[in-house]
Amino acid sequence: MEYRVPSALEQIQRVLAIPMKKTDTWLVRHLTALEIQVLLDAPEPVDWAGIRDRAMLHLAFAAGLRVSELTGLRLEDLALHPHASILVHGKGRKERCLPLWKQTTAALRAWLAVRGTVPVPELFVNARREPMTRAGFEYVLEKHVRAASQHCPSMATKRISPHVLRHSCALRVLEATKDIRKVSLWLGHANMQTTEMYCGK
Repeated sequence: MEYRVPSALEQIQRVLAIPMKKTDTWLVRHLTALEIQVLLDAPEPVDWAGIRDRAMLHLAFAAGLRVSELTGLRLEDLALHPHASILVHGKGRKERCLPLWKQTTAALRAWLAVRGTVPVPELFVNARREPMTRAGFEYVLEKHVRAASQHCPSMATKRISPHVLRHSCALRVLEATKDIRKVSLWLGHANMQTTEMYCGK
């Protein structure tokens, strides 16, 4: 407007000088604890695909993974002994080793039990026993979001992408630790400025 209506420049400057209103809501899209739980419970662990989907969703959320990190995981990156952990290969060849929650570990153990022998090293594979792709995971997520929305109507009004799971994980870690540095390390951010978007509460 400064360029379109120069005569209003003084008034525009006064408007721009008004401080931003402080808000008690998070500035990033995320899911509530209830919505996350309903989503994680959506895949029925009664067949190969359901067990795989539950393991993928649990790991994507608990580790705050980017889709590329999730689909790039290999069997050798998962350690169940002596303590369950996952080695994540992030951006810029940065690696981080994350401990796994009990629920996540249980979901992964169930998946390993049915995964079978496949000709690729990736942890998660599709129905053709080929590496899971970004589009494949997005399809899996969308399918289970629809199912979860039947039990949790608030989810139907949200656009839930894989990155929303990452944001939800970041906020859960921040609430638990009250330490933005730990969030940064958990997500594998290159610098703290990226993590500061979670300090909007």
